[in-house]
Amino acid sequence: MQYLDHFFGYSIPLLLKNVIIGCIAILLGIIIKFIISKTFILLSRWWDSIVIKSTIKHLKRPVAVFIPLLLLNFSLDLMVMPAKVRVPVEKMLEMALTVTFSLILIRLINVLEDFLFLKYDLNKENNLKERKIRTQLQFIRKFIVSLIIIVTAAIILLSFESMRKIGAGLLTGVGIGGIIIGFAAQKSLGNLLAGFQIAFTQPIRIDDVLIVEGEWGRVEEITLTYVVVSIWDQRRLILPITYFIEKPFQNWTRVSADLLGTVFLYMDYTIPIEPLRQELTRLLTSNPLWDKRVNVVQVTDTNKDGSIEIRFLMSASNSSRAFDLRCNVREAMITFIQNNYPESLPKTRLEYKDKFAGL
Repeated sequence: MQYLDHFFGYSIPLLLKNVIIGCIAILLGIIIKFIISKTFILLSRWWDSIVIKSTIKHLKRPVAVFIPLLLLNFSLDLMVMPAKVRVPVEKMLEMALTVTFSLILIRLINVLEDFLFLKYDLNKENNLKERKIRTQLQFIRKFIVSLIIIVTAAIILLSFESMRKIGAGLLTGVGIGGIIIGFAAQKSLGNLLAGFQIAFTQPIRIDDVLIVEGEWGRVEEITLTYVVVSIWDQRRLILPITYFIEKPFQNWTRVSADLLGTVFLYMDYTIPIEPLRQELTRLLTSNPLWDKRVNVVQVTDTNKDGSIEIRFLMSASNSSRAFDLRCNVREAMITFIQNNYPESLPKTRLEYKDKFAGL
């Protein structure tokens, strides 16, 4: 009983008073959070805005924790407790508030990102500007989020007296330490600088079509250290970000998504060319994949095996459409030749000489 009467150096009624003050602060925070949440939900029903919907989605949980913690921190001034209890309680609340506030900042960046992603939609037919903006936004967001996390960790660590002493001691050797860290982090710093270079000079962008390491794919993600390329067969090619600064690669959408597609057929010399031109025009005119820019049939080569190389050249608004259009034209032209000029399909000619002829 005597222990209970003098718990942590003060009486039970005083302890209950502190508990009641803390519970009231938390309850008041929950009520404020509830009012704010309901207000935003009502606004989302009246006003169809991506900002409001994204705010509810990203900030609902961190704000639900931050407001009660903030009011509980304010309520400490109304509580009476010894220093040996107050100091650790205040320290824990400060750390919790710091972490929660950092999370709110990160979620606010997500809200801004949702708004800008809606404004710069990649689903447009000509999305060059949108891909430029998204590439920069994605890199800047990841850089700022990393910076917030580092600063938050530093604030928490430096709030401890022991960590401050360690920091002061480290400052005395900052010259040698800086050189050592510079060598150790050379690769990481190189990746970071390469990321900045890619984000603003943009040799690649989000959703660009690339030929890299012999693979065809689209840029799916650009991080601070690596790039993810989504290959056509749903594999993912992961490359260090410095790869796109140091090595050559093909970018099919660097200036525009428009692309020329080619189909090569090898026919006998007897094939008439003009009917092929007319058939290609008919096929392209009826095909929605054609963008009406290029329609060409040319004999581009003759081969020693007795065949000629015919190139069918066509255009499409992007690489995916160009690939499908090429396949459609190739199949249709082969069928046309089989049905109308089967004698002009590739042949192997043999020359026979009768050694007894003339005897």
